[in-house]
Amino acid sequence: MASSHRVQRVRLQLLRELGEIVRRLRDPRLGFVTVMDVEIPSDDLSHATLFISVLGDATEQEHAMAALESALGYIRRELARRLTIRHVPELAVRYDHTSERAARVNAIIDGLPGTGGGTAEAPPPRG
Repeated sequence: MASSHRVQRVRLQLLRELGEIVRRLRDPRLGFVTVMDVEIPSDDLSHATLFISVLGDATEQEHAMAALESALGYIRRELARRLTIRHVPELAVRYDHTSERAARVNAIIDGLPGTGGGTAEAPPPRG
């Protein structure tokens, strides 16, 4: 079992290396893909989930996910070459919906009266 400090250190190293590896992939289906986070669910470092964000519509997101899933073997080999850990974790890819949720929340907040984006009239001046 690895300590939580070691898991965090490996997670950050995976995040940095995966970002670089994905950026260098030459698959035309990838487009604008960003590695948002890496999650290591257990202390044994045997599995890691790669969370990505894709700039584009749902079709481009599906194409990017398919491209990354087909490249997982290559990505794992690159990680083995770059990292100094004994066993490279099995990788899974998930789409990160955080940026979409943030945009929806911002749109809702902007639409509220009194925030500058709403259509409510300003109250009359007192006097």
